[in-house]
Amino acid sequence: MTLQELRYAVALAREKHFGRAAAACFVSQPSLSTAIRHLEDELGVTLFERARGEVVITGIGRQVLAQAERVLEEAGRVKRVAAAGKDQLSGALKLGVIHTIAPYLLPELVAALRDSARDMPLDIEENMTENLDRMLREGTLDVAILALPFEAPGIDLLPVYDEAFAIAVPAKHPWAKRKRVLASELMAQNLLLLSVGHCLRDQVLEACARFAQPGDNGKQGNSLETLRSMVASNLGITVMPATAFTPKYASQLVKRVAFADPVPGRRIVLATRQDFYRPRAIALLAAALRGLDLPITPV
Repeated sequence: MTLQELRYAVALAREKHFGRAAAACFVSQPSLSTAIRHLEDELGVTLFERARGEVVITGIGRQVLAQAERVLEEAGRVKRVAAAGKDQLSGALKLGVIHTIAPYLLPELVAALRDSARDMPLDIEENMTENLDRMLREGTLDVAILALPFEAPGIDLLPVYDEAFAIAVPAKHPWAKRKRVLASELMAQNLLLLSVGHCLRDQVLEACARFAQPGDNGKQGNSLETLRSMVASNLGITVMPATAFTPKYASQLVKRVAFADPVPGRRIVLATRQDFYRPRAIALLAAALRGLDLPITPV
């Protein structure tokens, strides 16, 4: 029995499909299948029942896999304890970032860390909050840059900065010449939103919760840059974080309009497991984020 075989079994239990489990483990499906059969033969029990198109965990399989997860966690802890005695600013830092932060923050962050932590490259995963949460708890990620609200057992949150929202409108829109717009006025417009699953969508709706919600026919996009292009095409208006309005993203076809008080926004945090063994790396990352030359308010 090897740790690798246990990892494959845990992945198969999670994915309930040999192909997806193999992809998640970055191995071929035959290799994963062979390892699972070897594990079952050694243990003398059947962990999985194979059926067309699906995998079902047996009763004894659930007990074995629960113990396997604990074994893998303890094995990871051994490595973390050993690594704690080494330079915490040496070695790749596995960083997760949500889609609405990554393109606007990462170029500045990487440049800042090149000066302060040359031996700590960032291994970056851009994804939705739900997926980053899972990867963080599994140990696939060391730290994630997320927006509140967020809460998960065993995860510590370190606030790093606040960011205001603003409105993107077509250059010839009636609001293009206004200095301020009330949040209550948004719902009279064709408000373009990110698709379901993006936390910024929920934050925009929360900011407008005291008013009417957008209709079912509202258009959706999969990224802020897609929404910006839709605004430029005169399809409607959208709400974007302040970092998305920096000069490098400016367009003559899109104008930024500020919100009137109270200005909606979001708080950005660093999320780490409570037993993460490189606190100096997290402290340095937080300091670098707070010091970026971007339209944010450090906290």
